[in-house]
Amino acid sequence: MKQFDVQLIGGVVLHQGRIAEMKTGEGKTLTEVCPAYLNSITGEGVHIVTVNDYLAERDRELMKPLYDYLGVSTGVVISNINPQERKDAYSKDITYITNNELGFDYLKDNMVKTKESRVQRGLNFAIVDEVDSILIDEARTPLIISGQGDEPTNLYQITDVVVKSLSEEDYKVDEKERTVTLTESGVAKIEKFFGIDNYSDLEHFDLRHHVGQALKANFDMKKDIDYMPKNNEIYIVDEFTGRIAEGRRYSDGLHQALEAKEGVRIQSENKTLASITYQNLFKSYKKLSGMTGTAQTEEEEFRETYNLDVIVIPTNKPIQRIDREDKLYSSRIAKVKAIIKDIVETHTTGQPILIGTSSIEKSEELSELLSRKNIPHNVLNAKFHEQEAHIIEKAGMKGAVTIATNMAGRGTDIKIDDEVKKLGGLKVIGTERADNRRIDNQLVGRSGRQGDPGESIFYLSFEDDLLRVFSSPEILDKLEHSLNKNGQSDVLIQNKFFTKRVREAQKRIEGMHFESRKDTMKYDGVINKQREIIYSQRNEVLDTDNLVEFIDKMVKEVVSSKLHTLRLKLDDETYIDKSIEEIFIDYLDEINPLLFNKDFVTVDRVLDVYNKNNSIEEVEHYLYEKSIDKYNLIKQSYDEYMFSSIVRGILLSFVDLNWMEYLESITHIKQASQLASYKQQDPLQVFTLDSFEEFNELVKRIKISTVVSVFNIELGSGCETF
Repeated sequence: MKQFDVQLIGGVVLHQGRIAEMKTGEGKTLTEVCPAYLNSITGEGVHIVTVNDYLAERDRELMKPLYDYLGVSTGVVISNINPQERKDAYSKDITYITNNELGFDYLKDNMVKTKESRVQRGLNFAIVDEVDSILIDEARTPLIISGQGDEPTNLYQITDVVVKSLSEEDYKVDEKERTVTLTESGVAKIEKFFGIDNYSDLEHFDLRHHVGQALKANFDMKKDIDYMPKNNEIYIVDEFTGRIAEGRRYSDGLHQALEAKEGVRIQSENKTLASITYQNLFKSYKKLSGMTGTAQTEEEEFRETYNLDVIVIPTNKPIQRIDREDKLYSSRIAKVKAIIKDIVETHTTGQPILIGTSSIEKSEELSELLSRKNIPHNVLNAKFHEQEAHIIEKAGMKGAVTIATNMAGRGTDIKIDDEVKKLGGLKVIGTERADNRRIDNQLVGRSGRQGDPGESIFYLSFEDDLLRVFSSPEILDKLEHSLNKNGQSDVLIQNKFFTKRVREAQKRIEGMHFESRKDTMKYDGVINKQREIIYSQRNEVLDTDNLVEFIDKMVKEVVSSKLHTLRLKLDDETYIDKSIEEIFIDYLDEINPLLFNKDFVTVDRVLDVYNKNNSIEEVEHYLYEKSIDKYNLIKQSYDEYMFSSIVRGILLSFVDLNWMEYLESITHIKQASQLASYKQQDPLQVFTLDSFEEFNELVKRIKISTVVSVFNIELGSGCETF
């Protein structure tokens, strides 16, 4: 096995912690061998991250003999293995894994109750295959581990019915921003239906939220494009791959709104137990690198977000594929007719064809039209994703016609034989330009691998979303004028001017998405700092050999803080008419249940201490000493290992409980911060301040709850009470 020079160059780039852009078919699987081996020598582990289980297993099996020869161990983490198998796989020198499994294992490791239950051993070096898909396309979608939430209210069904009854003048859809808002007439109808005076009042916040999600579900989210009903459930369709996003649900009530829209069972809103974005997950690696066929268009974002440079690796052989000018039609119907005509004519020659579509609906429409023409073909979309690799592998055979949504089948090469090469290689037909140039480049890159011949062409129409929504009115006027000038109602001759305008529209959308991801990262960056604090302290609790010293410090801090409230009572105006005895009674009623679990400290004894020198400080000191005596008695009634185990369990339980509640509250804090702009305030700044205030309260609650629970531990055997 010998690497091409370009594969060695790619390996150097990966070892340097950069992104190597390598075209489809250039051998990325072999390129990663040298940097993976070199970085595995440290013994800290290397993760080779890919997009699905099939590719992870395939690449590991393919490369295992070579790694065995080199003396390094390999493992693979896929969805159906148990925790011990996961731990074993992560312990290997090189581990193949999907981005999903990596992220969820990271979150689960930060929820374990014993350090032995962890499966990962740290994030050292990662080589991310299809790096643009994982670090860019999925950057806004957080990984979430959920628990059972409260049962959904009937407000989802009610708001769905109300929203469906609205007229077009009652709401406004912004297709660019993908938002739906009520007009004045819409607000009036909502107020009338629910019998309220002012829809904007803070007391109607929950109603506004439900109505907003119902509006988005009904007038923005598209069936078989954004989601797909299946088996009485709603499944998310990944906008970039066309695959079903298994195990994911839209958050913040949107999924329930879609369930109400489609009339399927409305499931409860899950409570978030743990969450992280891919941005912050992969930024946690000591060294990060990646490979893809399409990274250069996102070079700025890779550098700004991940501090990763993009290096374009030359192809081993010159590209022979012919990329033809786009064909533009006045209507979608005219465009589809032209596509079918092209497919039929090409199919008669035996040249294989790969047709890229933007949605399940459009792929099935095209499939129906081809069936009427008796053209045998395969369809690859979210409904048939199980056969993905098998269908893609055969797409280069003579006479093959394959319809695929977006980037379905990424990572699987389409190979052609000598007979197909003589026919012109694989022909790629794009049925419209995607919002993102990378998606188009990925589709085109399926053809012409390793210097093979090939061909690509895109068909567009005025009715395509890209042109209809994102092109300027001036451009559309020019397009229409050009058609009329040519006296043609169907087709516009291929024209470089309009091709350039399409690229400009794509760049604008890419810029919008980049800004959206940056906005997401700013907010999640705030939460990530807090997550790092919680996870760091949690790991300290799990790993420390001296937990008793850790708890000793916490007990003294909390006890001092609680006892200091006596001074606050003396300064409180509500106590101004009370005697010192009455103040002590109120005070002891508060602290006895917390620190002593019984009426251990009497008012008479506290008064005796106070009356010696009329000193509050001496009372506080007396109570502090008694509290520490109580704590020491509990601690000494167990051996150190047993006491540490009990306290560790208590502390971790309160950390997890409070963090879960914090993640739930942070959603509301973020929603509330968006209203700050109406007060001429920066929403991000408001969110940052409010979230850290809430986080500081969280830390206090963890400490207080833990110490109170420690003071309520039953004494161990053979120990006398006070």
